[in-house]
Amino acid sequence: MRRARWLAEWRKAAGKPVLYHVHSRVVDRRFVLGTEEKEKFRTLMRMQEKFTGCRALSYCLMDNHFHILVEIPPMDEGGISDEELFNRLSAIYGEAFVAGVAQELEDARTANYTSDNGMDEAVAVIHKRFTYRMQDLGEFMKGLLQRFTQWFNRAHSRTGTLWEDRFKSVIVEDGVAARTISAYIDLNPVRAGMVKDPAEHRWSSYGEAVGGGNKGNGKKARLGLVRAYFCDQGVGFDAGKWQEVSRLHRRMMGLAIGRKPGRAEDSLSVKEPGQTTKNTAELLESEDNETALKDLGIAQMLRCRIRYFTDGAVIGSKEFVNEAFASKRERFGTKRKDGARKLRGEGAAANGILWSLRDLRKGIV
Repeated sequence: MRRARWLAEWRKAAGKPVLYHVHSRVVDRRFVLGTEEKEKFRTLMRMQEKFTGCRALSYCLMDNHFHILVEIPPMDEGGISDEELFNRLSAIYGEAFVAGVAQELEDARTANYTSDNGMDEAVAVIHKRFTYRMQDLGEFMKGLLQRFTQWFNRAHSRTGTLWEDRFKSVIVEDGVAARTISAYIDLNPVRAGMVKDPAEHRWSSYGEAVGGGNKGNGKKARLGLVRAYFCDQGVGFDAGKWQEVSRLHRRMMGLAIGRKPGRAEDSLSVKEPGQTTKNTAELLESEDNETALKDLGIAQMLRCRIRYFTDGAVIGSKEFVNEAFASKRERFGTKRKDGARKLRGEGAAANGILWSLRDLRKGIV
């Protein structure tokens, strides 16, 4: 029997951001996501963002899997306006369908109901047919994966499921955890040996931000990374923060700032004897060591696969993880006293900075 997915307790209240790192693989881990498939997946992801109100803050599409750091904002207490409903519906439905819903709402408002609040109830019922799929992690992922599978099966004359089991999700604290996992996500193609510079992989948040997406401007990717980096400080999708975030993000990934906009050099790579480029020791000694972290160990850590980031259930500060544990105390045995667990293996460099809810024992080295 499957255990219910771990969800943030504050997800329906206006308070701290609700962030999830979601991850899924193609069935049998087959390498079937080529250029056309990645472009289609990103297009559908953006459509789901507009429809559901959720936002992909950072993402990376690989040949057989994907990662997304997604924010799930709460629904406004008073719901959404008709105008906003039509705008969201237009993301996944045609003009005729949206016009039909508009006419249905108009009829409900002009009908001569005997009940004082009958008209409002009728309008609410129409809205609810669609809004239950909005501001919800499960519905965001369900719509994205189902729509992509339907397109993929038609394009490749196949039937059946495309994805392994259910998608995985980990609750991520805003602040350091969100910034770290955003860098971890964008470094996927570097870890896989596909590119030396994450800017070269255009199917990622950083690659799109500096190189442009299918529309060529990369604006949504830049805004998403700004939010990922500064949501703990109350900053929204502020385009004016991009230059600062671009520099911080490159540093978090362990990349020195290059001369060309959007380019970077690997500050962790081993240099040939005789070269004058700063090495790791020199970077640590310098006042500005060209990384976001004085200890390059975390930047180096992000070049490894960190299983905690996909299987840890909750990632963040000790206080954050313990709070999540306390909210679901009944899920654990009586012997367990708290929730926060130190990262071990390849994640050990983040000890004292990041904590996991799950104490993983396999696949962490």
